[in-house]
Amino acid sequence: MHRVNQFVAHIRARVEPDEAVLAARILPSGGVALFSAMPVPDQRHGLDVAHRLMAAGVDDADVLGAALLHDAAKGHRMRLAHRVGGVLLEAASPRLLARLARDDPRSWRHGFHLYLHHAELSAEMALAAGCSSRLAAFIAGRADGSDALLQRALTVADDAS
Repeated sequence: MHRVNQFVAHIRARVEPDEAVLAARILPSGGVALFSAMPVPDQRHGLDVAHRLMAAGVDDADVLGAALLHDAAKGHRMRLAHRVGGVLLEAASPRLLARLARDDPRSWRHGFHLYLHHAELSAEMALAAGCSSRLAAFIAGRADGSDALLQRALTVADDAS
């Protein structure tokens, strides 16, 4: 049922202009541009993750920024069919998913590559947009040491939707 709810939320996603103010408050100008270029369902998801973190008492700007940008690489090239297919194949046959994935933007199979590697690619995009290396580490799932608890909070907030 969780995945059905995700699908419906993706289809019905909306972001009001006043909601996007959070991105402007947290991210550098390049990060705001990156957030604004994301498809609306990914913006909605990022805002929802950030709000979950804030409701849990997290106010760290890098973690909140990572929440907003963690799916940036999915972009407009990762279609809904890749998202649904990726979830199904990841559960049923991860090896088949890996074989289908192609790091070639001209291929229809590129969406599966984005599905598998979007965290690292999103982190690279965030760095290129002027975000901190710490924010990028949260996106890539590489934050450790004193940031390990915040990394876990981001993962939990992301998995909740």
